[in-house]
Amino acid sequence: MSSRIAVVTGASSGIGLATVRRLAAGGYRVVAVARRADRLDSLADELSSVTPVVADVTSDADVARLAEVAGGLDGPVELLVNNAGGAVGADQVEDADLAGWQWMYDVNVLGTVRVTKALLPLLEKSGRGTIVVLSSTAGLIVYEGGGGYAAAKHAQTAVAETLRLELNGRPVRVVEIDPGMVRTDEFALNRFGGDADKAAAVYAGVEFPLVADDIADCIVWTATRPHHVNVDRLVVRPLAQAAQHKVHRVL
Repeated sequence: MSSRIAVVTGASSGIGLATVRRLAAGGYRVVAVARRADRLDSLADELSSVTPVVADVTSDADVARLAEVAGGLDGPVELLVNNAGGAVGADQVEDADLAGWQWMYDVNVLGTVRVTKALLPLLEKSGRGTIVVLSSTAGLIVYEGGGGYAAAKHAQTAVAETLRLELNGRPVRVVEIDPGMVRTDEFALNRFGGDADKAAAVYAGVEFPLVADDIADCIVWTATRPHHVNVDRLVVRPLAQAAQHKVHRVL
């Protein structure tokens, strides 16, 4: 029997990995997309309903191959989760590392556009497509030291909002999810170049930051509403984080 097919980028860790597991448990055939082949192979060994695709969302050739794999599976491609992204550094604008800013734009923004373009024909063909864009509260408000990341996430949010307007009248929903503070194994560590102390300081004193599975739960919930229901934007923060600049910490 054919299965509903979901494509998840950034699937080798964090929110992407948690989303793959939840979707597989919900009966989807999941195309798990990431750059790290060893992690994808382990995931495919763990879950028989996972099809691994090693791909970089900044590569036209890789994304074209991803669309070919997804389109060749037995079933409609109904869901795309644009999760691949990340932050590099916390430099102020006057000290901007332009290479880092370029990387954040290429992955968060152009990666989302590239994958969406490639898979949109399949999503529309299904008659009940959903595109989930993982942005951030940084896409809604700026903060000191976050100019590059906030700029990329603001742009990603603009893409989601524009796409929703452009697809109006066609059978494809566009959902934007904006997490606040989420503690994962890699996000802050990657942002600070592997500096574990700096990464830990982000969450210091916050007893219950969100975790990857909290956001995966939100993704799957929005994607599994009746198709006439579109959750345009879902902002998700831990209880301790009342706003981007106000976090309760017990130190």
